[in-house]
Amino acid sequence: MKRAILAGVLLASAFVTAAGPEILIIGHRGASGHRPEHTIESYTLAIAMGADYIEPDLVSTKDGMLVARHENEIGGTTDVADKFPGRKTTKTIDGQSITGWFTEDFTLAEIRTLRAKERLPFRSHERDGLYPVPTFDEVLALADAKSKETGRAIGVYPETKHPTYFRSIGLALEPPLLETLGRHGKRAASDAVFIQSFEPANLQLLRPLTALRLVLLLEATADVSPARLSEIRKFADGIGPNTRLVVPANPDGTLRAPTTLVADAHKAGLLVHVWTLRSEPAFLSPTYGGDPVKEYRQFAALGVDGIFGDFPDVAFAALRK
Repeated sequence: MKRAILAGVLLASAFVTAAGPEILIIGHRGASGHRPEHTIESYTLAIAMGADYIEPDLVSTKDGMLVARHENEIGGTTDVADKFPGRKTTKTIDGQSITGWFTEDFTLAEIRTLRAKERLPFRSHERDGLYPVPTFDEVLALADAKSKETGRAIGVYPETKHPTYFRSIGLALEPPLLETLGRHGKRAASDAVFIQSFEPANLQLLRPLTALRLVLLLEATADVSPARLSEIRKFADGIGPNTRLVVPANPDGTLRAPTTLVADAHKAGLLVHVWTLRSEPAFLSPTYGGDPVKEYRQFAALGVDGIFGDFPDVAFAALRK
């Protein structure tokens, strides 16, 4: 069985020449395999490595400014514990009790004093403490500047984090999100923007307010029946499935036969942008034999429209060279 699966992966690589150039390379939190995530330096490197889109996760400050952090709890990604030890608290976020430091308890001026650090212990920490936390406006300004500099349309792929929670505390993400995008001239479906969320209600709220393309993110346990995909198409332009919804895995991490999700989603009129490809052994299935390029090429052969990855250089090598 394992031999057959590996043969399928190798066979998939043969299709990259035809499929690859049309597949979007999405720099997941920038080039987060190389730099602390959600920093201007990470986004800049992702663009230099060939990413078509850069992905900022968005949370709100106390004064309603959108900043790029993976979560509103920032104890693991900044030096906030050293600079504001007294702000540590416990909150219930989307039904989960979390202890730490939260962006909504800090003004933007206070967030500006913080410096980012690498979240994962097995990645390099040599740049911890060097880079500030960027605003969404700064991320968009970077994409605009690099688009002019490179002649490529560098896209932005913002994710709203915990939008229901933020709305419940009077810091709704949707108005500043659309206002900031609009200020940068990004309003049309043809603009290089996708707005993503795990919360259907968030996208349903946004749908009548914007022509920008919307993508519903799906966990590995999500319902992806044709009936559900038809429902999603009523308020979204695409889905962002966990890779395991497309290529399931056994308990030992080896891969099983692909599902029909990509074809089913396309039949429903939905784009498919899978997440998240990472090159380290902690994440890469043993089926790929230690070669992350094979993973990209398998998903390319399966017909996905975009791939989120922490290593845009690997994606570019797999899909464009």
